[in-house]
Amino acid sequence: MAPSSSTLCFLFFLGIFSSTFTSSLPLTVSSVTEIGARVEGSGRIRRRTLMDNGLGLTPQMGWNSWNHFHCDINETLIKETADAMVSTGLSAVGYIYINLDDCWGELNRDSQGNLVPKASTFPSGIKALADYVHSKGLKLGIYSDAGTQTCSKTMPGSLGHEEQDAKTFALWGVDYLKYDNCEDTGGLSPKERYPKMSEALLNSGRPIFFSLCEWGQEDPATWAPSIGNSWRTTGDIEDNWDSMTGIADQNDQWASYAKPGAWNGHKLQWISLEKNSTVVATQPKRKKGVYFHFLHL
Repeated sequence: MAPSSSTLCFLFFLGIFSSTFTSSLPLTVSSVTEIGARVEGSGRIRRRTLMDNGLGLTPQMGWNSWNHFHCDINETLIKETADAMVSTGLSAVGYIYINLDDCWGELNRDSQGNLVPKASTFPSGIKALADYVHSKGLKLGIYSDAGTQTCSKTMPGSLGHEEQDAKTFALWGVDYLKYDNCEDTGGLSPKERYPKMSEALLNSGRPIFFSLCEWGQEDPATWAPSIGNSWRTTGDIEDNWDSMTGIADQNDQWASYAKPGAWNGHKLQWISLEKNSTVVATQPKRKKGVYFHFLHL
């Protein structure tokens, strides 16, 4: 399948080539095997950290649909993007995640309480899409929310359905979950809501990279390493140079918290091939003509 021009024009990468991430990190895995603590008041043993899932030993790299496409996504676009990731050689150097963001599902759950892929845009279902992405040697990511609805309010969130949704994602062959922070009608802290999905993913029967997205509101670098593989540290990025460098500056204080299996996530890189992109137009002169610029974001 030939990639569309829009797919090739905008690629937004989750992974970051950044000295702040990795320069002082010994890439060993000896600290990534901590297995757990006895739950107080019970006889059972539970895992203390999602690092036990063996994922994210280096920062995750790939593509996410949100910054350019927002809710205008469909299975054809995702397949074209997977094709482009391979044909451009990006997958060969580690860009392996193809991640759906918001708006992939129907507004309501089915009669059994399950999430339902949107029939008009993902008629083949997520399992078939995951199979296609996997056939390219890539991994499929999906999106949900630690609230009653997602941020677009076009599909249900996973609050109260953590175990059910985690098992659904595993059944579909999903490899990555971005977990947003909208529509928490009960006013619970992310520190209370996110661990439930963390444990559900561990019990789902499939290794699934867990990316927390609570926008850095409660300094997740200080608590999320025990439950997730990465965590957002800032609000959304915008298509301008000041936004990109500003987010980079905000993250200096969190660099020391990153380690194999648990990484600061700095929103998405904005990587453009379009001449009229604000970022390309305003970046320093020495960057002109560099189509793929990798920044700490």
